[in-house]
Amino acid sequence: MTDETRQLPAEALRALAEAEERRRNNPDPDLPTELGGRKGLEPVRYGDWENKGLAIDF
Repeated sequence: MTDETRQLPAEALRALAEAEERRRNNPDPDLPTELGGRKGLEPVRYGDWENKGLAIDF
């Protein structure tokens, strides 16, 4: 346990433990590969959307 987690209330620690257990029991689904999509990281999730040299910040 780190110093940060020792300061959390018992309810928060229980919620973190439950979330970790759910992550272990439910692996990421195997999603199909997108055909013809953009290259690189998903712009909606990871930053600016660039199209033909114009950047749009969400």
